[in-house]
Formats: sequence, C-alpha cells, structure tokens
Amino acid sequence: MKFLKAFLLGAILCPLALQAQDTLKLYTGAIPNSKATTLTNTGGGQVRRVTTPVLEIYLPETGKGNGTAVVVIPGGSYKVLSYSGEGVRTAKEFAKNGIAAFVLKYRLPDDAFMVDKTIGPLQDAQQALKIVRENAAKWGIDANRVGIAGFSAGGHLASTLATHFQKAYIDNANNTNLRPDFCIVVYPVVSMQDGVTHKDSRNNLLGKDASKALIDEYSNELKVTAQTPPTYITHTGDDKLVDVDNSIFYYEALRKNNVPTEMHLYPKGGHGFLIGWAPDRWMPNMLTWLKSINMLK
Repeated sequence: MKFLKAFLLGAILCPLALQAQDTLKLYTGAIPNSKATTLTNTGGGQVRRVTTPVLEIYLPETGKGNGTAVVVIPGGSYKVLSYSGEGVRTAKEFAKNGIAAFVLKYRLPDDAFMVDKTIGPLQDAQQALKIVRENAAKWGIDANRVGIAGFSAGGHLASTLATHFQKAYIDNANNTNLRPDFCIVVYPVVSMQDGVTHKDSRNNLLGKDASKALIDEYSNELKVTAQTPPTYITHTGDDKLVDVDNSIFYYEALRKNNVPTEMHLYPKGGHGFLIGWAPDRWMPNMLTWLKSINMLK
C-alpha cells in the first residue's frame, strides 16, 4: 500500500516536474521575416508548426546553479521538432547538473508565413542567444558561458549559429555578442552537400532547387574558422538517417582551424539514440569536456 501511494503521488507530481519555470516569446514586437498569417503554433511532444517562436526556461534548483547556460535546439528534419525527447528531456538533465537550459521552439521553414524561410531558424537561434545573454544577471548566468546544444537538424542550426555569427540576421541595437561560447552537436546534420547531407533537412530548409551557392553557404563544415566556438560532437557509426560523415567532416574542419573540439563516436545506437538512452550514458563525457574548456565550474 505504501508503494502504491508513493507511485500515485509520483504520477500526480510528475507532470508538474515537466513544466518550464517560464516561457518567453522571442520577439516582443513584430516577428522579423514573417508574413501575415492566421496559423498558430501546434503543441505536443512533436511540434509541427511554429509561427510564434518561444523559449522555455529550465533553471537549476536554488543554490545549485553554476553560472553556465545552454540554448537547447531540438531536431526533426526542419519539418517537426522533437520537442519532448530532445528538447525538454535534455533541458531537465542540464538543469540537474547546474546548467540553466532554454529550449528553443524555433520557426520551421515554411513559405506560407515566412518571407525567406532559409534564414528564419537562424534568426530565432540568434535571438534566443541574445535574450539569454542580455538577461544573464536575472537568471544567475555568466554572460561569457552561454552555449548551444543541437540535435539532428537542430545540430545543423546549432552549427549554423556557430559559423554564421559574424552577421546579425536580427535587430541587434545593443551589439550583443551573437557567438556562442561553446557548441554541442548530437547526431547532427552539418553538411548540405550531395552524398553527405540529410536530403529532407536540406529540401525543407533550402528548397529542392537550391543553388550551389546556397548549398555551400549552409554546408557548415565549409564555414569553420579559427573563431568558431569550441565544439563537442557525438554520433553513432550505424546512423542510417544522418550519415556520421557529417560529424567527421565537421571535426576535421574544426581541428584544422585549431578550434578546441572533442568527438565521441559510438559503434551502435542509430539515429536519435538520445531518446532511447539514459542520460548518464552520453552526458558525463560532455560535462567533463565542458569543465576542460572552463565552461563549467
């Protein structure tokens, strides 16, 4: 009976534990690069449309924060967002480890309500980083320890933010630094090149008739410089959806530009292993790496 009572209490409290402490709209005024629309956001674990991008905030327990923050970018081929599995679940694990986490519900590319769908996700990622930095004191964050973590197509968006920060695609009157201090990519799409890319992700972001110039612009392994932030990469060798060469090519580009980087390749696990694995199977190596680059106190 005691076990039953404990189980029922846990079932009652569990949904509350999944709630973010706060949800913020990314833009207080007009959303840039948007067309007028009557469409609205869809919800659930798989988000299929975002017209109003938001940040969900998961802060560590009082007194347990270490000042590091991360914007969490779920994937889904730029068609959906694996919001619960890659977004909320990951954010909660970061928070348990003292890291403030902000789940980004970004606009999925759509000509129906976007002027230029190729830059919409990047605008939202830049705006998310900007908001976290500008509110660092409010959330007990060190503004110089704000990074990003992206999964699958979210890994493409994270690596895009990490390699395209020199140009602001949003209003940035305060000249806030748009360069992440670190980047974590998990089974990421990185390249848009034939033979390497995940074609659905490329088609959804760039269109089926994308020019070579556009494909090269968003092949992030070609955009790495010495200023690209330190990067942690993890993938599986048996990934049948997003070829592990995306991670390998990105690692090589980072290494050749002397960017601090670490890569962990697992032989098995397939695509989306994060959802099926316990967090302690892959996160400890990443947390150790954050400490090694002085991003986690």
